[in-house]
Amino acid sequence: MYVFAVSLQEHRIHTKHGSVSVAVYGDEDKPALISYPDVALNHMSCFQGLFFCPEAASLLLHNFCIYHISPPGHELGAAPISPNVPVPSVNELADQIADILDYFGLGSVMCLGVTAGAYILALFATKYRERILGLILVSPLCKAPSWTEWLYNKAMSNLLYYYGMCSFIKESLLQRYFSKEVRGSSQVPESDIVQACRSLLDEKQSINVWRFLQTINGRHDLTESLKKLHCRTLIFVGENSPFHSEALHMISKLDKRYSALVEVQACGSVVTEEQPHAMLIPLEYFLMGYGLYRPCQHSCSPRSPLSPLCISPELLSPESMGVKLKPIKTRISLEV
Repeated sequence: MYVFAVSLQEHRIHTKHGSVSVAVYGDEDKPALISYPDVALNHMSCFQGLFFCPEAASLLLHNFCIYHISPPGHELGAAPISPNVPVPSVNELADQIADILDYFGLGSVMCLGVTAGAYILALFATKYRERILGLILVSPLCKAPSWTEWLYNKAMSNLLYYYGMCSFIKESLLQRYFSKEVRGSSQVPESDIVQACRSLLDEKQSINVWRFLQTINGRHDLTESLKKLHCRTLIFVGENSPFHSEALHMISKLDKRYSALVEVQACGSVVTEEQPHAMLIPLEYFLMGYGLYRPCQHSCSPRSPLSPLCISPELLSPESMGVKLKPIKTRISLEV
């Protein structure tokens, strides 16, 4: 598989708002794609499915160097963060990303985020528009939490703080991430991806997860800021995601000339793990708008500039997104 030929380098970066771990895959001379996972996940539990899909791996790794950013304390083998360290705000996490780009000498980047991570990257895009090439958001959050979500997260936070990564917390997180089709039932065993995620959750430092949950529970509404974004944006959302309505709200506020929504049927929030193959064709058409292709399809250099100013006018048309600029459904059969 294409992905196995790529080396991984771990970096520990000290920013104005604390230290953060970044895992770098690929050739750093290529354009940059940064990723940010959901609560209690990291690049291994949130993006491995996508990058282990051979077609997607060849598309992304041929064209980009990947910078996987972990929320503070979410990287593999992380130690508990001291209680003396203040819990960062969502704005501070977005500012951390700017510091990371400066550390690596990066200008503008492509962004890939899932749920809470998608919110942080969308916030970053609204604050640092000149540093964004495009957004690929999966089951994103964009509004302030409703009272129901706020109270639920508060209850989860209390359980995390006092009881750690207990069974209730793990089940709640798995329901957040995955559809019932893969979570299983008394008659059907849970899928391998859910079992693997459950195992990785056991390794998480509960205080670190508590901190990120506290941060994301204090988020503010991005609606007005989104109206001013003019970067290309591709949104995926699982039909069974608890945040499905958030994705619909977000796409309704973005400029329709530059945005598209793909709804994936029989899927939860973490489409990158549950149904990564459903992302391939929309991703291919999205990246074609930047003159980027899979290596088997085109011989152009992956170092080709990604600036929309270098794209022919016809590629800036809505049709260049490759999907209709209204909600569409990608039907995936679960039968073998």
